[in-house]
Amino acid sequence: MQTIQSVNEMQSHAIGLRSSGRLIGLVPTMGCLHEGHLSLIDIAKERADKVIVSIFVNPTQFGPNEDFDRYPKSLEEDLEKCAARGADIVFNPSVAEMYPQGYSTYVNEEDVGSGLCGISRPNHFRGVTTVCLKLFNIARPDIAVFGQKDAQQCAVIQKMITDLNIPTEMVIGETKRGEDGLATSSRNRYLTTTQHAEALNISKALLLGQRMVREEGVRSVDRVVAEITHNLSMARSVRVIYVQVVDRLTMKPAGREIIPGQHMVCVAAWLDQTRLIDNIAL
Repeated sequence: MQTIQSVNEMQSHAIGLRSSGRLIGLVPTMGCLHEGHLSLIDIAKERADKVIVSIFVNPTQFGPNEDFDRYPKSLEEDLEKCAARGADIVFNPSVAEMYPQGYSTYVNEEDVGSGLCGISRPNHFRGVTTVCLKLFNIARPDIAVFGQKDAQQCAVIQKMITDLNIPTEMVIGETKRGEDGLATSSRNRYLTTTQHAEALNISKALLLGQRMVREEGVRSVDRVVAEITHNLSMARSVRVIYVQVVDRLTMKPAGREIIPGQHMVCVAAWLDQTRLIDNIAL
């Protein structure tokens, strides 16, 4: 497995791969890799000839007083995991390499990212779209693989791909969960044992909402949201940021009634100082 830090070297290498007819799969990550990330590498290997994993903690998607400075990092461990999973290249540039002095160009998607996390994290998706477009231009992927846990991020990037005619296909891998149901996340490392136990209320509440729709025939958005919110509030350290039923593609709020297969419910919550998100199809 090859590691590359230089933007120019990575771009030149990718151009060479494409000119030789190789299909490139890209798995963009911020490192601290877990089974969710590794499952995306597996998908990329099935679909592409060469798999590039980017490891870059992107400062432009963090807001003031967020966790950029303390975001967990484990590069050596990440490299071992990538090699074991069969990645061909790890691209791990520095911040200065990606955003050199004088950098001033950003990408704004102004619709899909306006609600949900876009409200509580202003400019977050501007940073996401900017770094993803840069990675697409550098790594020249035929496919890019993202995780369903970050559903709104996937929708925002797909909208950017469509609007800007980017010749990259987005592939979405299912959310990976621990045996206890908690969605895998690099930020889970922040949680104490007690907080981890309380975080399980998120996935349990989402499953309850899904059962209400699929097994009990409930169609009322307000009723499902109220029940999920109530269950989340039973955990002492959980502070709900939002619980919302939205269209799975547009991220627009549902009306009064849930349409099974079209809608999903998204949750964001604080567990003390740790922000977690999750979602489930209805």
